[in-house]
Amino acid sequence: MRQRKSANLILVLLMCVGRTACLSGSMRGWLTTGDHTILLRQLPTIYGRTGGGSGVHISVDRNKRYQTMEGFGAALTSSAAYVIHNSPEYDEIVNELFSPYAGIGISYIRLPMGASDIQAEAPYTYADTPYDFNLDHFSIQKDRQFILPVIKKALRVNPTLKIVGTPWTAPAWMKNTNRLQGGQLKWDANVNEAYAKYFVKFIQSYQNEGINITAVTVQNEPLNGNNQYPTMEMSWQQESEFVKHHLGPMFRSNNIKTKILIYDHNWDNIDYANNILNDHETSQYVSGVAWHCYAGDKNAPLQVHNSHPNVDMYFTECSGGDWATDFSGNLMWNTATLFIAQPRAWTKTVLLWNLALDENHGPHVQTNGGCKTCRGALTVNSHGGYTKEVEFYLIGHLSKFVKPGAVRIDSSTGQNTNTVAFQNPDGSVAVLIQNSDSSSHDVTIQVNNDGRSYTYNMPGHAIATFVL
Repeated sequence: MRQRKSANLILVLLMCVGRTACLSGSMRGWLTTGDHTILLRQLPTIYGRTGGGSGVHISVDRNKRYQTMEGFGAALTSSAAYVIHNSPEYDEIVNELFSPYAGIGISYIRLPMGASDIQAEAPYTYADTPYDFNLDHFSIQKDRQFILPVIKKALRVNPTLKIVGTPWTAPAWMKNTNRLQGGQLKWDANVNEAYAKYFVKFIQSYQNEGINITAVTVQNEPLNGNNQYPTMEMSWQQESEFVKHHLGPMFRSNNIKTKILIYDHNWDNIDYANNILNDHETSQYVSGVAWHCYAGDKNAPLQVHNSHPNVDMYFTECSGGDWATDFSGNLMWNTATLFIAQPRAWTKTVLLWNLALDENHGPHVQTNGGCKTCRGALTVNSHGGYTKEVEFYLIGHLSKFVKPGAVRIDSSTGQNTNTVAFQNPDGSVAVLIQNSDSSSHDVTIQVNNDGRSYTYNMPGHAIATFVL
C-alpha cells in the first residue's frame, strides 16, 4: 500500500514537469454579456495555477470583513403579484425567481403595505373604516387574492426568504387630506398611536399566515408629496417623533422584533437620516436606513455609515423602464452603481422595483397614477409566456451565489474593472466582476495571496460571478 501511494505521488509530480504551473484548486464562473448573447451562463471550470497570472489582478482578502448581507431581490407589488399569480406558468415563474437551485434564488423582497403607485386594483389600506382608532376592522383580506398566495408559494421553494414591508400612505382618515393621495399624517396623539398599532397589526396578521416580516420602513419616499397616487409626506422631525413616541414603544410593548428602517428615499438627502439618528431617544429603536437611486450620489449610504457605524444600511428601490432600453447600458450602469457600489457602501440588501409586470408595464388601474413605463425583472405576457429582462440577470448574479449571512470581504479593483466580494457561511467566496471596457481583457483573481491564481478573459461590457 505504501509503495502504491509513493508511485501515485511520483506520477503527480511527473505530470507537473514541463508545465509553467501545476493545477491547484478550481473556480466556477457565470457570465452575462452586454450584447445579450450570453445570459447568466455557466463557464467551463477555471483551474488555479501557481504564479502571478495575467491582465488585471484582483486581490480578495477574507480577513478584511465588512457587513453581513441579508439578500437581493425586488418588490412584490400588487401588479407583480397579479401577473405572477395569474400566469399559466405560475409555478415555473416562482421557481425561476425564488428557487436557489432551479432559479436565481431571490432572498429578499419588498412588500407594499396596502396601496402603492402601481396597483392591479383600486388602492386600499388595511384600515379603511373611518375613525376606527382601535383598528377593530383592520384586515389583510385584500392581500389574500394574489399577494399572500405568491408569498406562500415563494416561501415553499425558499423558506429563508426575507420581507421588508413599506407603507406608501396611512389610511385616508388618518391624514390631513382625507385622501390616500398626497398630504400628511394628522399630527394628533390618537392618530399617531393608531397608526403605530397599524404596523403591529400588519406584522401580526402576516405572522398568523406563517409569514415573518423581517423589517418595515416608516414611510416610502417621505419627501414625495405627489397627489396623483398614494403618497404621504413626512418630515424628518415627524418621522423621528413618530418612531420615538409611538412606533418604537409600540413595537417594544408588543414584543415585535421586526426591524425599523428610516428614510427610504433618495441618495440626495443624507441629512434626513443623520438628523433622526442624532436623536438618541429615536435611534434606540432604529435598526437601519433605506435608500433609493433616483437622485444623489451612490456613496450616500457610506457617508451615513461613517457617521453612524452601528446603524445598518439597506438599498430598497431602483427601477428600469422605457427611458432606458439598451441592454448593455443597463447592465453596465446597474452593476456599477447598484450591485457593486451599494454593498461597497455598506448596504445589506440590493432591491429593485417590480419583480414582474405585464407587456404594458402593468396592470395599472387608471385611477391610480405612478409609473406607467416601469419595467419588471420579468415581463409576464397577459396571454402566456414571460421574458427575463436585464434586471432578472442583474439580481441573479448575486442572489444565486451570495447566500444570506454572507459577509462582504475586501476586493481590489482595476482599470475598467469593478468588483465586490463575499464569503458565504459555508466558506466559499463569490466575486462579482464587471468589465466596463468595450474590449476583452484578462482578469486574474487571487485570494489572500495563497499562491493560487485564477485567470479568465472577460469579454467587453460583461459581468461575471466567480465562486471558489
